[in-house]
Amino acid sequence: MGYSLWLAFLGTGFSFLGTTAGSAMVYLFRDDMDARVHRVFLGFASGVMIAASFWSLLLPALDMAGDGLSALIPVAGGFAAGGIFLYLLDQLMPHLHAGADCPEGKPCSLGRSTLLVLAVTLHNIPEGMAVGLSFALAAAGDSTVTMAGSIALAIGMALQNFPEGAAISLPLRREGMSRHKAFLYGAASGAVEPVAGIIGVVLAFTVVHVMPFMLSFAAGAMIYVVIDELVPEAYNEHSNAGTLAALAGFLLMMVLDVTLG
Repeated sequence: MGYSLWLAFLGTGFSFLGTTAGSAMVYLFRDDMDARVHRVFLGFASGVMIAASFWSLLLPALDMAGDGLSALIPVAGGFAAGGIFLYLLDQLMPHLHAGADCPEGKPCSLGRSTLLVLAVTLHNIPEGMAVGLSFALAAAGDSTVTMAGSIALAIGMALQNFPEGAAISLPLRREGMSRHKAFLYGAASGAVEPVAGIIGVVLAFTVVHVMPFMLSFAAGAMIYVVIDELVPEAYNEHSNAGTLAALAGFLLMMVLDVTLG
């Protein structure tokens, strides 16, 4: 399992670099991200996550589970559990979305900057699990997942993490925080990805038979994030730009997974 953990760490670390690179935009731009550009990024991220959930998580989970109706139980159960898990986190963890005035989750005395970081951290938990599990399966020689496919997933997650990092650092800078501190806050939101990836791998390899459940769990959590968080923000003004960006993100992730995987 050691080799699988190492590859999972490298894969999630690469995705984390996407968040870090996005946070670094605070050194290049003075103003906050334009609303239209933000919707495009959110639409692109939603397309990537939907495609990754299907091509990189649910399909391998179904292949591993086997044939027959009974084989669908762990996959369907994992998908539902992933969505419920993110729902509970959404209800319990205090967080604040960029551009919003009122925080969500349980009332607390945390500062606005911390709440912004926690909002993106919620997104990054299932993404880290997805990348970590994919690399672990590839390292274990499972025929349902290839190393190239895992790399494609990591690239897709890194691309959609880029705007998430910028969506934290730029608003914090606008509110008066120093560039360096705003960058650190933005980068910190992605640090949960390697942690979530390693935890997912350890759980899956501790009980090997739960791997289909874990893969679909990550997929369910990601779909929840898309429907509950990304889609409403991307289409709050019925943005055609967000729609086209979502299609482009889905297409890119599908091409990466099919050609490399």
